Amino acid sequence: MTELMQGPHVPLVFAAVAAFCVTVYVLADGLDLGVGIVFLAAPREEDRDLMMATIEPVWDGNETWLVMGGTLLLAAFPAGYYVLLPAFYLPIMFMLFALIFRGIAFEFRLQATRYRFLWDIAFAAGSIVATLCQGLVLGGLIEGVPMENGMFAGGPFSFLSVLGLLCGVGLIGGYALIGAGWLIWKTQGPTQVFAREIARAALILTAVLMALVSAWSPLAVPEVAARWFSFPNLLLLAPVPLVTAGVLVAIWRGIWEGAEPRTFLLALAVFALGLVGLVVSLWPYVVPRQVTVWDGAADPQTLAFIAVGLAIILPVVLAYQAHAYWVFRGKTTAHGTGYGGAH
Repeated sequence: MTELMQGPHVPLVFAAVAAFCVTVYVLADGLDLGVGIVFLAAPREEDRDLMMATIEPVWDGNETWLVMGGTLLLAAFPAGYYVLLPAFYLPIMFMLFALIFRGIAFEFRLQATRYRFLWDIAFAAGSIVATLCQGLVLGGLIEGVPMENGMFAGGPFSFLSVLGLLCGVGLIGGYALIGAGWLIWKTQGPTQVFAREIARAALILTAVLMALVSAWSPLAVPEVAARWFSFPNLLLLAPVPLVTAGVLVAIWRGIWEGAEPRTFLLALAVFALGLVGLVVSLWPYVVPRQVTVWDGAADPQTLAFIAVGLAIILPVVLAYQAHAYWVFRGKTTAHGTGYGGAH
């Protein structure tokens, strides 16, 4: 087994699996974070109850992918983790606290009879803070982190940047779009009408922030400009922004056309395309422009141990997640009354 972990392709496989876990987390948890972001904008208590009921069976399973992706990065690429963790201590800690706070608010709101509005505020605030922190980390990764002698050489607030704030606000808009698309698919009546209205506002915010981040990144980071605008990369990579623009237009047209799953699936496609752009900008580094996936990979014995664990755990988590979404398919009618498609 250890011999199989010694080829130059092995770090690429683990990087691909880690990217897969992060992508699934962003797409899956994006929908329940998005529901939390738009939560307080819902006009009626009944709308908020129904919104909660749509994500209740799946939201905790979605966050499993954050744990899996983070653990895989720690184990398979310790050199990268050794530098990136101190670089982003504060936003990561605030994100984890926000996710915990949000989970507590979720559970307590279901039982609360008095001061329920306080748990509503806590759930929405936790969703927004967690998303903003993810954006700050994303912006910091694109800009890169300072290193000296193989260690992080910046300060506790080095992650703060204009690009990070733009990414944070953009993620808030993007997750809100996914959440609204999910609600259009899973609800009906006044709650669905609210979701369509909030989806249009979220789409405008997402499109504007994607344009700003796409313009600011090459201005702030010359290596990103060279990656995207050198020849022939310019021609090879042009389909990514063009397809993204086409998908955004398709979402705008689809919001009011009645094809209910389409807004949600196209919103997921926008995020998938954004992640493709991120990989293009950062490839092939674990620590941007400092440590490559080959230099940052763990030793073959460790990778062999991780491979055995992944071969057992990954199919189980995938099967569990797919089963949860299948069992609770169909429209959510109201909290406690089940799903239209459930058996």
